[in-house]
Amino acid sequence: MKFFSGSLGKQLALKICGQLKVDLSPMEIFVFADGEKRIKLNDKVVGEDCVVIKSTGIPTDSNYMELFFIIDALKRSGAKSVTLVAPYLGYSRQDHVFREGEDVSLQVIIKILENIGMDKIITLDLHSIKIPEFFKTPVVHLSALELFAKKIKEFENFVLVSPDMGGVRRVKLLAEILGNAAFVTIEKERDLKTAQITLLRLNGDVRGKIAVIVDDILSTGNTGAKAAELLKENGATKVYSFTTHAVFANGAKEVLQKSEIERVFVTDTIETLEDKHFPKLEIISVAGLIANALQN
Repeated sequence: MKFFSGSLGKQLALKICGQLKVDLSPMEIFVFADGEKRIKLNDKVVGEDCVVIKSTGIPTDSNYMELFFIIDALKRSGAKSVTLVAPYLGYSRQDHVFREGEDVSLQVIIKILENIGMDKIITLDLHSIKIPEFFKTPVVHLSALELFAKKIKEFENFVLVSPDMGGVRRVKLLAEILGNAAFVTIEKERDLKTAQITLLRLNGDVRGKIAVIVDDILSTGNTGAKAAELLKENGATKVYSFTTHAVFANGAKEVLQKSEIERVFVTDTIETLEDKHFPKLEIISVAGLIANALQN
């Protein structure tokens, strides 16, 4: 089995390979003056089962194009199979038509991946439980919730918080892992044109408790910051947040550092570069989780 990685997420790929006691195969990624990329494999893959470990965070479109080229290069070079390890699957929030006339971006991405030769995908905490149904190829859907539970067990008198109604299932699953822990929900409304949050309302009691926000994607940080403010206003003693995918759009680290959140826990499904680090940030690795899935 041969392992490859792209320009984003190489640190996670090295951790996974370290646990599996294998090396990353060499590959050349050349960027032309106009920004176009060329991929060249520097290892023989004829008849080999190959694994590509690559997230599709910011810049999402560029990272997807690089991924398409890597898979194409592997198939053209005779790879027997290509398993994609996409810890974060970009465009996963665009999984259905929100307004008349829109595309369904995620379905377009999946069709491309399957048409160029992806044989299997391993990914984490997809935005919707329906997304695996979009694939014709096998999907291994992992979750960081068990990793979060290990940290949350260190807290006393906590309550889990879903920052929106779409995340209730996720919080219920984590509550079960934690022995039927208590949870509350927040209702939010988002302007579909501007993506701005227009309303937050708390359902449940957090007075005198540590509030633990659990979400799948952290982009601008605005949802978490506003939720933390609402929770503190309603009597929470402290607020922590746990999110699988740290997209960290521009300005997110400033929003989160200034927020009422005590500590921001994320995973390394997306590589968080040094310029996006901030004092409240703590990163939990999913390398072991993925390595186990690859061994099985």
